[in-house]
Amino acid sequence: MTEGARDRRLRVAVAGASGRMGQALIEAVVASPDLALAGALDVAASASIGNDAAAFLGQQSGVRIGADVRAGLAGADVLIDFTRPEGTLAHLAVCRDLGVNAVVGTTGLTPPQKVEVAAFAERIAIVMAPNMSVGVNVFMKLLDVAARALDASYDVEIVETHHRLKVDAPSGTALQMGEVVAAARGTTLEACAVHARHGDTGARRAGTIGFSSLRGGDIVGDHTVLFAGVGERIEITHRSTSRANYAQGSLRAVRFLAGKKSGLFGMAQVLGLDTPAKASP
Repeated sequence: MTEGARDRRLRVAVAGASGRMGQALIEAVVASPDLALAGALDVAASASIGNDAAAFLGQQSGVRIGADVRAGLAGADVLIDFTRPEGTLAHLAVCRDLGVNAVVGTTGLTPPQKVEVAAFAERIAIVMAPNMSVGVNVFMKLLDVAARALDASYDVEIVETHHRLKVDAPSGTALQMGEVVAAARGTTLEACAVHARHGDTGARRAGTIGFSSLRGGDIVGDHTVLFAGVGERIEITHRSTSRANYAQGSLRAVRFLAGKKSGLFGMAQVLGLDTPAKASP
């Protein structure tokens, strides 16, 4: 690669650099010829503070993991953040001040926190999605098609399974799936979601969307949406076997943000899934 080409690379900072997702992101950035690792952030208590961000790969990136957010973002074009809601909002405040765009994969954001993210997006460009996987976002498109074709006589259940360390339930991805189905049916998830069943629950209420969350082992992430009708059922399933798919989707979001000054975007826009398909001639 020529020196000029190096200079044109997008400079990426990664939050949560010593975590499993952070390391997957760093590995993907380091391996990408059009991107450069510009910063690596973690909490001050992390044992990785001061280490080279690529040391776990047996490489030297020249970027040290640090807890000073402003210093870590000073040389970046884009931050990728898969941390916790409070940390993400604090990072975005610094991004706004420095003019650094952001890709946010953090889950568990409350509605008021999402409003805060939207406010930051008036000053910087942000891609936010509960799941950055390309496959999952194609899944969302399939769900929209299915929910529009299958009326409320088809009962909908969403089952998600994740590793034992995941702290929020249902997963942000499962909730987004429920939102897609509800919107396609002309309602909202708040109006039709059922999150728990125990004891004498009575018959299933028509038009509801049920959620089940399973936790165990090191499962990266499985999601199944069941449309159960009379005499037939359709099950749409996505299984993640590696965090590499989330990392690669995040890099596509980074590239999508190049040159953008402000705005809040989703992965459907990154992947062009929000554009109606053209009819064949």
